[in-house]
Amino acid sequence: MKPEQGSQEETGAFIRVQAGVRAMLRKLRGSSMGNQIKDLWMLALPYQVAAVATALLAVGFTKLFVWLEHRNLALVTAHPDLIFLTAPAGFLASWWLVTRFAPMAGGSGVPQLIAAADVANDEEKHDGSWRFLNVRIILVRIGATLSLAFGGASIGREGPILQMAGSVYRVVHKLLPSFWPKVSRRVMMVTGGAAGLSAAFNTPLGGIVFAMEELSRTHIGKFRTAVLSSVIISGMTAQWLLGPYLLLGYPKLERVGPSFMYTLLVISAVAGAMGVLSGKAMLLLDKVRRALHKPVVQALFVLACAFGFAWAVHGLGPMAIGSGEALMEHYLFGTDPVPSLRDAAGRLIGSILSSGSGAGGMLFGPALSSGAAIGGLFGHWFGVDRGQLNILVLGGMCAFLTGITRSPFTSAIIILEMTDRHSAILQLMYAAMIASMIANGIDRKPYYERMKDALVSSLNGRRRKADTGTGAPPEPGR
Repeated sequence: MKPEQGSQEETGAFIRVQAGVRAMLRKLRGSSMGNQIKDLWMLALPYQVAAVATALLAVGFTKLFVWLEHRNLALVTAHPDLIFLTAPAGFLASWWLVTRFAPMAGGSGVPQLIAAADVANDEEKHDGSWRFLNVRIILVRIGATLSLAFGGASIGREGPILQMAGSVYRVVHKLLPSFWPKVSRRVMMVTGGAAGLSAAFNTPLGGIVFAMEELSRTHIGKFRTAVLSSVIISGMTAQWLLGPYLLLGYPKLERVGPSFMYTLLVISAVAGAMGVLSGKAMLLLDKVRRALHKPVVQALFVLACAFGFAWAVHGLGPMAIGSGEALMEHYLFGTDPVPSLRDAAGRLIGSILSSGSGAGGMLFGPALSSGAAIGGLFGHWFGVDRGQLNILVLGGMCAFLTGITRSPFTSAIIILEMTDRHSAILQLMYAAMIASMIANGIDRKPYYERMKDALVSSLNGRRRKADTGTGAPPEPGR
C-alpha cells in the first residue's frame, strides 16, 4: 500500500470517528441541565476524558517498557556478549520506525511538546501543532521506544509519555465540534504534558510545576484549573491501576551540619556541569545525524552509536543498561553500595549514545541515574556515612536533571515526590540552585530549547522542499 493511500485511509477513518463523537456530544449538549452548569461541565469534560485516556496509555506503556528493560538486563547479565546483538537490533528498529513513519517521534519528546505549544493556533488552517502531536506519533512512539528498551538502550520512558499525552489531548480537542464551548488548543496540549508527567512518575506536584516552568511561558493562572484537574484525574487513574507507590521508596537520611553543604556544593557543581555538557554532546550527535541525508548513511551512523553503546556496556558493566532505576535503587537502598567511576562513565556514555542516535527515547530517567552515579561516586570518595551518602545521591540526581532541563523547581519537587523525604527539600533546592548557576554559566540556552529549535528548523526545511517539489511531502497523520 502506498504511503499516500495509507494517509488517505487514516484521514477517512479519523473523519468518521470525529463525526460519530460530535453527534454524541450534540446530544449531550441538548440535555436539560442549567446553561451555566452545562457550560462548566462541557469545558471540563474534554480534560477529564483526555486525563483518563492518558493514564491508561501511560500505565500500559510503562508496564511494557519495564518488562522489556528487565528482560534485556537479565539476558545481558547472563550472556554479556548478546549486547552486541540486542543493541544494534533495537537501535536500528527504532530509527527505522521513526524515519519511515513519523520523523517527529524521534528523540526526547519534550522538545516536540514545547514546539507544538509554540506553533499552536485555535484556527485550524493556521495550526501547526499536528506535525508534532497526532495519532500516528503515538503509535510510532510506542514501537520506537519499546524497540530501544528491548535493545537495552540508556533511555527513559517519561518523555515519550509526555509527547503521547500531548497527542491524546490534541486529538480530544480535534474531536470537539464547532458548537462546543471554546477550549484552547495550546492549553490542552500543555495540560497533557503535565498529566503525562504525573502519570509517568506518580508526581502530581512535579507535573504542575513542569507545566509552569518548562512547557509554558505564561502565568499558570490562565489555565490552573485545567492543569490541576487533569493532573489529579490522571494521577488517580494511574494509582487506581498500580496502587499508591513511590518510584524510589523511602531512602534513609541522616542529619547533616553546615560543613556538609560544601560537599554537596562540589557534587552539585560537577553534576550540573556534566548535565549541560552531556546535553551538548547529544545535540552534537543529533546535528551530525541530521547532516547525513542518505538513509543508508544514517543507518550506519545509528549502528555506530549502537555498537559504541554495546562496547560501553561490555566494558563498564550492566549499570549502563536501561533507564538506570536499578542503579538508583542499589545506591539508595543497597546494604553496602560501592559507587564506582565505571558506573558513572557507563551511565553518561550510554545515555549520550542512546539519545544522540535520534531514535525514540528520553533522558529524564538517564539524567537522574547519571546524577545518582556522580553523587554516589563523590560521596564514596569523601567517605561519608550511609545516610549522608543518600543525600548526596539525591542531590546529584537533582543537579544533573537541572543541568539538562534548566528547571530547578521541577527537578527538586520530582525527586521529593519520588522519595517522600521532605527533610531533604532544602538540600535538593540548594543542589538545584548551584547546578542552575553552573549550567547557565556554560550555556544560557537549555537542551530542550535547542532541540525544539532544531526540530522547527528541520520541519521548515522539509516544507520548503515540499513546496519546490524537491523533497518528500510533510508528515501525514493530521
